[in-house]
Parts: sequence; structure tokens; C-alpha cells
Amino acid sequence: MTRRNWKALQPISLRHAFELCKDHARERLNKSVEGIAEDMGLADHWVLYKYLQKGSMPANLIRPYELACGIDFVTRYLAASNGRLLVQIATGRKLAHADIVELHEHFATALKLLTEYYAKPGDPSAALAALTTHMEHVAWHRQNVAQHVNPQLDLQS
Repeated sequence: MTRRNWKALQPISLRHAFELCKDHARERLNKSVEGIAEDMGLADHWVLYKYLQKGSMPANLIRPYELACGIDFVTRYLAASNGRLLVQIATGRKLAHADIVELHEHFATALKLLTEYYAKPGDPSAALAALTTHMEHVAWHRQNVAQHVNPQLDLQS
């Protein structure tokens, strides 16, 4: 079984975003739904199951849910569904070779899926997800170059 590339995934619906967050918590943080609910401060984990089943959650619980899961797919979906693109705040850090390789990988994937879509139009979700991921990474690199003159402390590890 191959590991998912969590940076390249894009949710296609709100419910899918909730599922991806839950899957990330399970696969990367070894957390169950009960563990996520506990980290969110919910008294009963069945409430979280209800939110996941319906694909709806009160807005004041979205951020605690994402923090408990360790990833922000719900926020990304909400922004993308409104035609917005989220870019992680760049700190102006020096680039690693893996960063450039990853940028090339995202571009190649986006270009491949875009070419396939135009050659044989069908479901655009894969091409849209790849293009969104690539644009986010390019925007991050743009901001990182702009911020490189005044680098910030890397407080997130």
C-alpha cells in the first residue's frame, strides 16, 4: 500500500474534506475518532461521528477539528469553494533541494492531467486538484522569495 501525498490532496466536497482530515489523523497521528473528539474538547465522541456523517460542523469547531487532525482540509475546501486560493505563510527560509523537486513534481502532474483533460474532457476534479496544488506551491515560493530579504523565525516545527 502506497502512502498518500497529503500535500497534493485537494478535497472535492465539504464531507470529503472532513473525511480527509479524519484519515490524516488516523494514518499520520494514529488517532481514532474518539481521540480526535477528546482533543477537540467534545464531551461525547458520538457528536463528532454525527458531524462527520452529515458533513456539517459548527464553525467554531472547525479549527479545533483541524488542529486535532493535524491538517486543514476543511479550511482549504471552504476557501476553494469560494474561488479563493490559500497560501501558507512563507518564512523566507533557505530552499532545500527537495523543495524544487517537489515543485517540479506538482507542475508535471498538473500539466499531465491538464493535457489529458483537454484531449478527452470528462471529470475535471483531478485536473483542478492538481492545478490548485501547483498554484499554492508557486505562490508559496513567490512569497518565500519576497520574504527572503527579511526572514522570520521558524517557530513551527
